Amino acid sequence: MVATARARTPKLPDVIGIGPPRTGSTWLHRVLEGRVDLPYRVKETQFFSNYYDRGIDWYARHFRYATGGRPIVEICPTYFFKTEALERIKVHIPNCRIVTTLRDPADRVYSVYKMLRHFGNVRSGTFDQVLKTWTNLAGGNRYAPILETWFESFGRENVLVTLYDELRAHPQSYLDRVTDFMGVERIALSARPEIGDDVHSFDRAPKNRRLARRAMTVIHWLKGHQAYGVVNLLERAGVWDFCHGRGEPYGRLTPEQEERLRERYLPEVEALEELLMIDLSAWKKPRARRVIEPSPARPLERLANG
Repeated sequence: MVATARARTPKLPDVIGIGPPRTGSTWLHRVLEGRVDLPYRVKETQFFSNYYDRGIDWYARHFRYATGGRPIVEICPTYFFKTEALERIKVHIPNCRIVTTLRDPADRVYSVYKMLRHFGNVRSGTFDQVLKTWTNLAGGNRYAPILETWFESFGRENVLVTLYDELRAHPQSYLDRVTDFMGVERIALSARPEIGDDVHSFDRAPKNRRLARRAMTVIHWLKGHQAYGVVNLLERAGVWDFCHGRGEPYGRLTPEQEERLRERYLPEVEALEELLMIDLSAWKKPRARRVIEPSPARPLERLANG
């Protein structure tokens, strides 16, 4: 009877990477493939944010092939800002360990803008115009108070905070900290040349916004039915690139735009510095003047270890 009950216990993640979006989650997922048990045939389930009504067994099916000999992990950037996702994870996986990667707010908000346009979620318009009309986009970098809620729910020692700057400048150092936290043998990036150091980026707006939105509706429906094989097949065939790309290339932030964003997010950067007791002065400078040290997030490691 006990053995039967154990056999029915769903396999759920030991570690969840919660994002936020546009912080290298696709790169991290690719690196971890084959070293941890990830969701079957899909990068992120979005269960705790978008598909919770499907039930915990729907979620557990993504890990049905987990071997039990290594950590089960999901990397899903839609969870960071979602209070309901935090609460649901706490209910179903109370001892889950959390990984988050934080990015310079000015850079991240512009990257999110490009993503929203790429998928047809916002009408064509300049970055400044969209920033004025999309309040969630403009205010979506309140890292400190959001992190505090994750600390309170899962324990500060169970939440690893990393920096996107380190991922880009020193990916091996970044990866070592993540794998050490997960309890996974370190992965030598020099032995994985197919990975490279590129993160998923969006270079062009869609040629037809209506087509891009319809494509996202189809993707959402297919994922809701766990038809990931179809999603992946259409991706390899170039269908999603056809729907979401081919439009005008994105430019770069102008110095004036960057200056306004840095002034806008300065209080939030300073609040994060105080919470984590680290120096984020690089986030207060124009990108052209930055110097990234080999391990800028080492103080975070000490915090994670109590």
